[in-house]
Amino acid sequence: MTTLLSDNIVSALGFTTDENFRKVRSGVSGLRFFDGQQMGVSDPFVASVIDGAALDCAFHALPRATEHRYTRLEKAVILSVADALKGLSIDPADKRVLFILSTTKGNVCLLDSTENEGYEPLQICLWRSAELIAGYFGNPNTPLVVSNACISGACALIAAQRALQAGRYEHVIVAGADMLSRFVIAGFLSFKALSRETCKPFDARRSGLNIGEAAATLVLTEKPAEALRSGEVVLTAGAVCNDANHISGPSRTGEGAYLALRRILSGVDIGELAFVNAHGTATLYNDEMEAIAIHRAALQDIPVTGLKGYFGHALGGAGVLESIVSTRALREGIVLKTSGFDTPGVSRPLRIATHTRPVKGCRCINMLSGFGGCNAAILYTLAGEE
Repeated sequence: MTTLLSDNIVSALGFTTDENFRKVRSGVSGLRFFDGQQMGVSDPFVASVIDGAALDCAFHALPRATEHRYTRLEKAVILSVADALKGLSIDPADKRVLFILSTTKGNVCLLDSTENEGYEPLQICLWRSAELIAGYFGNPNTPLVVSNACISGACALIAAQRALQAGRYEHVIVAGADMLSRFVIAGFLSFKALSRETCKPFDARRSGLNIGEAAATLVLTEKPAEALRSGEVVLTAGAVCNDANHISGPSRTGEGAYLALRRILSGVDIGELAFVNAHGTATLYNDEMEAIAIHRAALQDIPVTGLKGYFGHALGGAGVLESIVSTRALREGIVLKTSGFDTPGVSRPLRIATHTRPVKGCRCINMLSGFGGCNAAILYTLAGEE
C-alpha cells in the first residue's frame, strides 16, 4: 500500500508543515494585495508570495548551497525536500529512490532578459530544473517531470504510486512547486480570472482566483497492509480524467471531475469520508462545475473544504501542498474552514465548511482541475481507522 512517510511545505505561511498547518488551523492567510507594478503588470491583484530574504537565508544554511546558481523555484524545492527527509533513514543518493518534480511553469521567469542573467540557458527547461534538484541530493536516476496544468501535483502522486507498485523503486520523493512571474500573472489577467481581493471559493460574491507561491514535498513508499501503523496515511486510489471541454473552460456538467470521483470511489463506503478538499479556485465556472460533479457522485452530504483562501492557487504545487494539509487534517479528525466563504453561490447545495470543526471518517478526497479539461481526484485513507 502506498504510504505517506514524510512531508514539508514551504510557503508564505512558513517553511515547515507544522507551521503552515498551525496557521491554517488558526485561520491565518498568506494572501496580500499587490499593485501590479512589482510584477510589471498594470492591474492590481492578490497573491501569496514567499519571503525572498527568508528563503535565501534558509537555503544558504544548507550544505552545498553555493555549488550552483539555483533559481528561486529550485531553492524552494531543495529546501522543502531537505526538510521532508529529516528524520528518515533514506539515502536520497540511492538508485532505488526516484525524484518527481511537479510544476506548470518552472523557471518561466527566465524568459525575461532582466531575470535570466547568470543562470544557465537550459534552466528554462523543466527537465534541467529537475536534474539540478535531484543532483543536489546526489540522486543517480533521471528525475521525472510532470507538467499537466493545475492537476500536475495529483498526476505526480499517481505516477509515484504506480512506480512503487511496479517495484521499480523503494521510495519516491514528489515535489510540487511554482513561483509568481510576470508571465503567469499577465496570463491569468488576460483571462480576467484574477481577483483584486482575497478569493471566496463557492461564494456568491466570488470574483476570481489568487495565485500562490509554494514548494511542497511528499515522500512515499510501498508497505504491505500488515506493516502499516495506526495513524499512517495511505494513498488508496487516484484517477485522471480529461473531458476535453475547452482549452480554458471546465465542463458545465463537471464530466471529467465526476468520472475521476467515480473511479476512486469504486467499492468505497461513502460514509467513511471525512471531507472532500475541492479545487475551489473561486472562479465562476470552476466552483459551479465542482458542485455539480460532487452532487453527481452523491457526495452532497460530505463536508467540503477549500484551501485557496490560505495559500492561493499554487498551480503545479497545489496537488502536493493540499494533499499534505488535507491528510494532516484527516489525522487530527477535523475539517478546515473554507476561508472566504460566506454565502452559497453555486447551483447545487454543498456542505461547505464554514468553521474548523471535528469530523468522523477515515478517508478524504482531494479534487483538482485544470486547463484543457483535465481533472483528477485522489483518495487517502487513515490506517487503523477503517
